[in-house]
Amino acid sequence: MANKVGIASYGMTKFSRDDIKIESILLESTKNAFQNCSNLNQKDVEAVLVSTNNNSKYLSAVLSEISGIKPKISHSVESLCNSGTNAIVSAYSYIASGLADVVLVAGAERYDSPGQVLEWDNSRGEFKHPIFWASIFTKSYKREYNVRDEELALVSIKNHHQSIKNPNALTKKEYTLDEIMNSKKLTDDLKLLDCSRPCTGGASIVLASENTINHLTDSPVWITGIGQKTTSASFTKNITFSAMESSRISANSALKMSKHKADQIDVIELHDAFSVCEPMALESIGVSSKGKGLELVKEMIVTDSPKINPRGGLMGSGHPLGATGIAQTIEITQQLQSKAESRQIDNPKIGLVHNMSAASTSSTVLVLEN
Repeated sequence: MANKVGIASYGMTKFSRDDIKIESILLESTKNAFQNCSNLNQKDVEAVLVSTNNNSKYLSAVLSEISGIKPKISHSVESLCNSGTNAIVSAYSYIASGLADVVLVAGAERYDSPGQVLEWDNSRGEFKHPIFWASIFTKSYKREYNVRDEELALVSIKNHHQSIKNPNALTKKEYTLDEIMNSKKLTDDLKLLDCSRPCTGGASIVLASENTINHLTDSPVWITGIGQKTTSASFTKNITFSAMESSRISANSALKMSKHKADQIDVIELHDAFSVCEPMALESIGVSSKGKGLELVKEMIVTDSPKINPRGGLMGSGHPLGATGIAQTIEITQQLQSKAESRQIDNPKIGLVHNMSAASTSSTVLVLEN
């Protein structure tokens, strides 16, 4: 029988536009994870995984050395924007299989990460930047569901509002509808404030087996559902541009594994790389019906509920690719531990993380419980 796997500790850096070496970012978030768990010692960590698209070599071994760890297993995970949750799934697998009891997953990226430009995808022609797939998604979604730009702007309004309460967020500014609508035009369908921003930042998380975790924390959070799906690499293979097929499949898998349904989820971290991604994700994971995702966004604004993207999402928090999925998982962990301070949801029991890459050609979904 597979070992039960929980989250024992975590650490974050502030997201910024600072010019910091990636090794320093990794070390800072790792130090924070150790500081948040007084019973955790370097010798306890049997595997070190680094999530990044930085193209630096041997970073897992470098992080192990500078943090005083001598792991049995160490390697890096690169999968663009969902590298972080992919690394968490790898760590889960090591523990569930019995290969390790305690695993450190550290993710980091710089504001100038080469992972931001999709040079490998020739199907995109000269349009290698993610704003072009996002523009196609936006145009398709608006056409299919008769959605206006002003409605999509509500995602940016909500998530920037919620980022004010996130001490590690890149952006700490609220925006009005006029400010969003009048922000710099990037394509026919995208404005600057419809987009998340690349930045410098790190996040680390410590996973442990059920036999070990109670020695490390008295408030573990358990990973009870995992779903991963890669439908393609090039976005031209997507079967639709108004829904996220890999997100639908991975959410179904994660919910089935956790034995829960979408309407039972209390708090959600969604991959809102662009405004249109939030309603599309809500619909694809089954929290909302097709074409109705923005109605749920409006409800969250009217009720001032932080249930969806309480830390401000990628739009408000910033998007350091390799750290994003880990930061999302940390937020859900803090919510379930009732340690999210002014962002706290009322008594959540079940949380969900949705993290995706490259026009949702690959998605990872995690279900967490306290």
